[in-house]
Amino acid sequence: MTPSDRPATALNLPKGRLNGSALAVLGASAFCYVTAETLPVGLLPQISAGLHVDEADVGLLLTSYAVVAALSTIPLTALTMRIPRHVLIAVTMVIFVVSQAAATFAPNFLVLGGTRLICALAHGVFWSIIGPITARLAPPGQAGRATALVFVGNSLAIVAGVPIGTAIGQWLGWRVAVGTMAVGAAVCLVLLMKFLPKLDPLPHDRETRLGTQLRASVAIIRDRKVALLCAITGLLVIGHFAAYTYIAPLARRDGGLKGIGLSALLLGYGAAALVAGYAVGRFVDRRPGPAMTVLLAVMAVSVAALAPVLGTVPTVLATLLWGGAFCAIPVCLAATVLRIAPQARDAASAVYVVSFQIGIGGGAFVGERLTSAGYLGALPLLAAGFAVIALALVVPARGLFPSRLDEAAEMELAGGPRH
Repeated sequence: MTPSDRPATALNLPKGRLNGSALAVLGASAFCYVTAETLPVGLLPQISAGLHVDEADVGLLLTSYAVVAALSTIPLTALTMRIPRHVLIAVTMVIFVVSQAAATFAPNFLVLGGTRLICALAHGVFWSIIGPITARLAPPGQAGRATALVFVGNSLAIVAGVPIGTAIGQWLGWRVAVGTMAVGAAVCLVLLMKFLPKLDPLPHDRETRLGTQLRASVAIIRDRKVALLCAITGLLVIGHFAAYTYIAPLARRDGGLKGIGLSALLLGYGAAALVAGYAVGRFVDRRPGPAMTVLLAVMAVSVAALAPVLGTVPTVLATLLWGGAFCAIPVCLAATVLRIAPQARDAASAVYVVSFQIGIGGGAFVGERLTSAGYLGALPLLAAGFAVIALALVVPARGLFPSRLDEAAEMELAGGPRH
């Protein structure tokens, strides 16, 4: 019997053992999505020249992507509740491959933008279901650790994906870089079909009518804990992306870093994210609240240090701490959203994804407005301020970050009892 033939209620994971092969493929798939979403930033001059449009227009590829993903995530997640999870995530990868392949041969900017929007429709569903799928591949009490392993793909996208994709685009052209993403995602699709176990919808999702699912997806926003978690997420991401979008001019202003120096700084930023994500994975199942508190405090202090012009060494140290702290925070958030809404995990994940996408789009917009007005130095203070507000919300909300579910909820989240 192959992995894909096994029912969700009989994954038969050895005690304390994660489904490493499936988690690795999920992480690789996440790597593809994160790299492709942000790749136009590195290829902006090449796309602009190749399609004969202004660079400002190319920037719309990121904004429109985030808007479509935010608007479509909740309804599409509700519409797909009854589809087996292993089938649905494979479908999102098929859409990714097709959209990237079409983008590779896009004859004009309008077609390129259209392929991006198609990919954005799958983006929200992918990120809504990857958390619940990850939890079902982990033994009880280790969902956070599994999430941390999958999120290594996010960090690797920052460390290697975008820099390598940018280098390929500068060397061989932006179409080759985009086509490479399509090929990589096709490989992930094949591996998903090989290693991901059969994961049928849970009985509650399978038996609920479509209209009820749609109402439940919207109603989950009224859950106090989910709403608070999404508010914290939105604040953090808006502040982060307002500053991170303009990390190059900040590094140039504060530390005189450009060219190879800037590339090295961004590589270090990603490496710090990779190390921090792995380290937090060791605590997120035991002490997620304290871990989140420490990460927020480190982020607030480190990004605030970029507001004054302090020189090269302080700029590098502050940037590395900022990268490590922020990129580890989604590990805590993604694991938490499953624990605080175990009976509506896909709907809660969808709302969480929407808040994240709103944060990305909103942060980039706010950053552009402040930078255009000549307030580049205010961006780190904005990010630090939002981190402090988030910290003020997290500290008194002791029940917001449970270390684990009760045994019955753990077993339901995993797809049934394990033997």
